[in-house]
Amino acid sequence: MDFADLVARAAALADGRRGMLGICGAPGAGKSTLAARLVAALGDRAVYVGMDGFHLAQAELDRLGRAERKGAPDTFDASGYVNLLRRLRDQTGVVYAPEFRREIEEPIAGAIPVFPDTPLVVTEGNYLLVPEDPWGQVRDLLDEIWFLRPGEDERHRRLIARHELYGRSHQESRDRAFGSDERNATVINATAERADLVLSG
Repeated sequence: MDFADLVARAAALADGRRGMLGICGAPGAGKSTLAARLVAALGDRAVYVGMDGFHLAQAELDRLGRAERKGAPDTFDASGYVNLLRRLRDQTGVVYAPEFRREIEEPIAGAIPVFPDTPLVVTEGNYLLVPEDPWGQVRDLLDEIWFLRPGEDERHRRLIARHELYGRSHQESRDRAFGSDERNATVINATAERADLVLSG
């Protein structure tokens, strides 16, 4: 499918009611890039709400002893994310969603206003298809979930470049990409069969 086909498929989810589209994939798969492009193409018909806004704060990760595993399933407020999706599914007033700011590596509460008359919510994240609760509740709250699966060399290249962009050395970036990121990717890639659409390449 080309990008125009994806835009048309996304737009079709908002057929007079609130549509909910999820984009899933391993770190570096291009989830946020595709989500942002779709929302830009759809204009005021769509809003982008990322799962990464539910990262636990660095201080909490330190307290829990999980800082070195940041990005693993238990380093997110998964129940909070599920509750937000429920609010957005049956929304009546403005709902404020959090946003993750990579430049400070922290979530910011109340950063994204979602208006009740916006037809489509596009959300993206690593664990939308994980079957274990509370992540397992996400699948039923979204109309469709697309899984991005680029070639592994390309995914690693993007991931290393992203880590470098935000201040890590090349070696630190490689260590992260082939360390904790890769362990998370193994979990995520195993969920691809639960997606409505798998986009490779």
